[in-house]
Amino acid sequence: MRQRSAAAPHHAFFPVTARRALAIAPLAGVLLAAGGAMMTVGCGGSEGGARSAPPPVPVLAAKVERKTMPVSFRAIGNVEAIETVGVKARVGGELQKVGFAEGKSVRAGDILFTIDPRPYRAALDQAEALLARDEALLAKAEDDTRRYAGLVEKDFVTREQFAQITSNAAALRAAVAADRAKVESAKLDLSFCTITAPVSGRTGNLMVKLGNLIKANDDRPMVTINQTEPIYVSFAVPAQLLPAVLQRRAAAVGVEAVVPGAAGPPASGTLTFVDNAVDTSTSTILLKATFPNRDERLWPGQFVDVTVTLGEEADSVVCPSAAVQTGQQGQFVFVINDDQTVELRSVTVDRMDERNAVIAVGLTGGETVVTDGQLRLVPGGHVVLKESVSEKGKTS
Repeated sequence: MRQRSAAAPHHAFFPVTARRALAIAPLAGVLLAAGGAMMTVGCGGSEGGARSAPPPVPVLAAKVERKTMPVSFRAIGNVEAIETVGVKARVGGELQKVGFAEGKSVRAGDILFTIDPRPYRAALDQAEALLARDEALLAKAEDDTRRYAGLVEKDFVTREQFAQITSNAAALRAAVAADRAKVESAKLDLSFCTITAPVSGRTGNLMVKLGNLIKANDDRPMVTINQTEPIYVSFAVPAQLLPAVLQRRAAAVGVEAVVPGAAGPPASGTLTFVDNAVDTSTSTILLKATFPNRDERLWPGQFVDVTVTLGEEADSVVCPSAAVQTGQQGQFVFVINDDQTVELRSVTVDRMDERNAVIAVGLTGGETVVTDGQLRLVPGGHVVLKESVSEKGKTS
């Protein structure tokens, strides 16, 4: 009984284990076969060949040149009239005539306004009449003085009488002098009735109308005249440029002004004024250039783009401004080698405008630099010129 119970459990356990092993074996074979297939595919893929190289990047390029370049700088300028005159009346009265059309040009000496002269002509006539009367009285007094001088020597008249005669003549001489001054003042007032242009220029808005009663020395001018030929352009530049400006001030320093949005060539002028002190609040120096402005392209109050040319520098290394890029390490360009790979080269820019950059360090001339397409470039990468790409498209 004891042996049967011991054998029975052992006999019952063995068949179950065998059955499980037989069931697992086919599944393991399948997995092994699948794994082998996967290994075969993976190995075959790795042995198929290396990763293909990226295609060349299409770019635009330009040659670096050595040539003579102007030494210049740019600024924002403000157009100013050389003279601005607010015309006012020096005498009051009715405005009888306006001798110009508002907004039109006038020449110095042209008649602008005429104020009713009749009251001032009458005042002049009165002053001249008083002068004539006092001159007659003076002539009589001087004659009495000469006559009484002989009589007083002979004691025919007293010294007191002679003194009275001489003092009367002296008073009349003073009265005549005052009358003459009144005549001159009346003449001036009469001449002020005709108001002429003190300078040549362009008139502004007419502030008075025909028939108005004009007040002498009114706070509001009757019209304002701006001289526009020639004309100033004032602009401030950094104080660092002052030594270069002073060095070339003896020669004629050319200045060009361009009105934003205007067609045609820039206006040409000459630097004529350098302020006598640097503005400490902005560290700038005020300059002014004079322009003939015969075509009146420059208008008082306009803002213009100013270019000051201090001279020329020969044998400068020049590349397009578009080729110069700025990174964390400073400015650089991409140089195209003979094998059509690019090299990143650091440069030091001496000066630059919207078209050209003058390179102080980094380029020597003759290199080919990328001017468009830099965003996709890496050092050592291949490039192809966009013109070549377009030509291939046309031939295909």
